[in-house]
Amino acid sequence: MLMSRLLGERFKEKPADAAMPSHIFLLRGGYMRQVANGIFSLLPPAKKIVDKIENIIREEMDAIDGQEVLMPVVLPADLWKESGRWESVGSELMRIKDRAGMDMLLGMTHEEAAVHLSRSEALSYTKYPFMIYQIQTKFRDEPRSRGGLIRVREFTMKDAYSFHTSQEDLEAYYMRCHEAYEKIYARAGLKNVISVFSDTGMMGGSAAHEFMLLNEFGEDSLVICKECGYSANMEIAKSIHKNRGKAASTIEEVYTPDMKDIDAIAKKFNTDASNTIKATVFATDNSTKPLVVFIRGDLEVNEAKLKRVIGSNVYPYTDYENTDINFGFIGPYNLTSDCDVLYDESLRDENDLICGANKDNYHLSGVCMARDVKPESYVDVSKVLDGGICPKCGKPISLTRGIEVGNIFQLGTKYSKSMNMEYVDANGERQTPIMGCYGIGVGRLLASIIEDNHDDYGPIWPMSVAPWQVHICSLNNQNEDVKSQAEKIYKELLDNNLTVVLDDRKAAPGIQFADADLLGIPVRVVVSQRGLANGEIEISTRDKSIKMSVAKETAADEVIKLVKSMM
Repeated sequence: MLMSRLLGERFKEKPADAAMPSHIFLLRGGYMRQVANGIFSLLPPAKKIVDKIENIIREEMDAIDGQEVLMPVVLPADLWKESGRWESVGSELMRIKDRAGMDMLLGMTHEEAAVHLSRSEALSYTKYPFMIYQIQTKFRDEPRSRGGLIRVREFTMKDAYSFHTSQEDLEAYYMRCHEAYEKIYARAGLKNVISVFSDTGMMGGSAAHEFMLLNEFGEDSLVICKECGYSANMEIAKSIHKNRGKAASTIEEVYTPDMKDIDAIAKKFNTDASNTIKATVFATDNSTKPLVVFIRGDLEVNEAKLKRVIGSNVYPYTDYENTDINFGFIGPYNLTSDCDVLYDESLRDENDLICGANKDNYHLSGVCMARDVKPESYVDVSKVLDGGICPKCGKPISLTRGIEVGNIFQLGTKYSKSMNMEYVDANGERQTPIMGCYGIGVGRLLASIIEDNHDDYGPIWPMSVAPWQVHICSLNNQNEDVKSQAEKIYKELLDNNLTVVLDDRKAAPGIQFADADLLGIPVRVVVSQRGLANGEIEISTRDKSIKMSVAKETAADEVIKLVKSMM
């Protein structure tokens, strides 16, 4: 490829609306251009990288007996009505009507389509187990697109669906997929990916893992124990609390004028927030009553956990006029308001607590949960704190951030049963197959590779996914010796089936080097008048680990040898 012909301008300036390195370099380096919010066109360098990522994914999916298919982007609403997700999924699902007025949608995930395809093709147990996968465009009307390709509305995704006759078979195959994903990320050059337990979310199912790239710009909070290796998404991580060991004490009512927040109450009583009870009030889809969650004062409610506990979406409660709750002074002792109540595990068997008195401008001290409140049960709905207790080994855990680069789910029969997929078993009985699903966002993986492989000047592409293998900088192309030597090396490398970019422009060396940094190609060859005066060519790697000068006669051979060593 000649740089003079390469489509895509490169820029020195940082884009004003970009913060993540991948977003910055994908725009500056001529990899992509925004079409609309969360929708991008890819230019040739990015398309070449995407093709290589997809090939890696295909090879690893085929290695675990995957069969590639292709399902539609536009789907009839009837399929999603069968599964129940037409009604349950919110506005992120793009609902449309065709010219005949039929309800249609743009696929954001393809469980329904996979069942629709498979239920007519796998009627006997002899077909099981099997896995189908596709690499396909999807659309999710994401309300908060960010980070370039990290969170988008239109995206390319590898999604796979496996079908089994037993839970044991699903679990065994699930682990095969887990191992395949580890191979995919290693081959793509990601060094900091971990697997964490995660919430099944709208996908449903009994178990799920997310593969997370540890990264300060990540949206997900992760809980990690360095001692035993426990790891989980904050949405599902179990909270373990050590009892404060306080003795029972007498309840006292204290005047607390206009003190409605935990910090003010802790200061008033000269104590720590952990000695207080916080009340958080929610509205829910499955009840007209407000839901009051009582939790230790230094903790926060984890809404993902709360949703799973109550089986409903939750929202901040704002219908203040239709309840007699004393906001700012809510407490679990003598609470008579018409509301639903939950108690977090952090309060179990605790004594000598401070809480609202359920009347304006008053709080109580000395409240004991077992003596004064007597909850029938407790639930785990708190966010894990940095330095908290590991639920596996009891050592301190730490919080970090990550970018999700893939996920796997044990779906069970959520979709196959609701959509009446059946097969005939060895005894002639009809059975419902058990499903798993496995997803990787291709564009997000591209961006994540940059996040894990870059310096201040641009991406450092691993050889396995680099758009080209070698970048030749021909400095001072007006000089015939420089030009002819660069073209000679270029032709020799092409003849040896290497992919090469030759900068044939009459651009200053600084511009050529800056553009080469932004393209991030693993091996760089510099042909210059100074080098040729000594009969030498400079060869280096983009990561700066190798830099050498070689005789011009052997330059092509040395480059070929270096490229092979990096593959």
